[in-house]
Amino acid sequence: MAESQEALEKTITALWEGRDDLFSVLPEADARAAVLQAVELLDTGEARVAELADGDVVVHQWLKYAVLLLFRLSRMETIELGPFEYADKIPLKRHFQRLGVRVVPGASARWGSYLAPGTVMMPSYVNIGARVGADSMVDTWATVGSCAQIGERVHLSGGVGIGGVLEPPQAAPVLVGDDSMIGSRCIVAEGARVGDGVVLGAGCILTGSIPVFDAETGNELSRGVVPDWCVAISATRPRTYAGGDFALPCVLVVKRLAEGERHDKARLNDILRDHGAAT
Repeated sequence: MAESQEALEKTITALWEGRDDLFSVLPEADARAAVLQAVELLDTGEARVAELADGDVVVHQWLKYAVLLLFRLSRMETIELGPFEYADKIPLKRHFQRLGVRVVPGASARWGSYLAPGTVMMPSYVNIGARVGADSMVDTWATVGSCAQIGERVHLSGGVGIGGVLEPPQAAPVLVGDDSMIGSRCIVAEGARVGDGVVLGAGCILTGSIPVFDAETGNELSRGVVPDWCVAISATRPRTYAGGDFALPCVLVVKRLAEGERHDKARLNDILRDHGAAT
């Protein structure tokens, strides 16, 4: 019989705390059933690893515990799909058409990830614990790392790397807000956050320690957080060290958008060309 989420959280937490002697906490069959139930909640979207609440990231650690325990309990096996063969502990996600998801050949998502209806996956990859919101596109060679949270109507352009995190369990994953466009070959990692309605220009590197500046004022807005409804591009800032002067990476907010303003390709190109950024 399936446990309630509250009871399941207590069970998973107890298993994690006793992980060095796992089956002294629960018999193997019961431990496995609890872990599979928790990961199934992630797979169906009934639970999520992290979310924003009053502007802060809330991490539901017990769901990370469940994913980590799944790796402990699972064994390597061969998975065959037509001419393709894989060796892994975690099965691939299935039944995409029933879920209302389009998956182009060459794309794959691990069981335990959630793809909302309307998601499109070009040849790309979504890892366990990750969540991709409705009507979003994961474009060619883009990757969504473990536990990353992608909003609705987001476009992850070709080659985008969204970093993943499982350990330590309290670490915040990457969050990308609704209605955002992440430009080609961007890297967003180490718990960085992209707000709603953001256009992140091609080639940006955004991590939790990368400073974000306002081009109009020169003020540092944050470390690793791009605010809502803006266009931001890759830039550098001068720093002097004992060995000389160096240019370190940063992200520059070059335009503010009205909330709900749509940024079509023509207008986006004009904005980025005005500031000398590649598209």
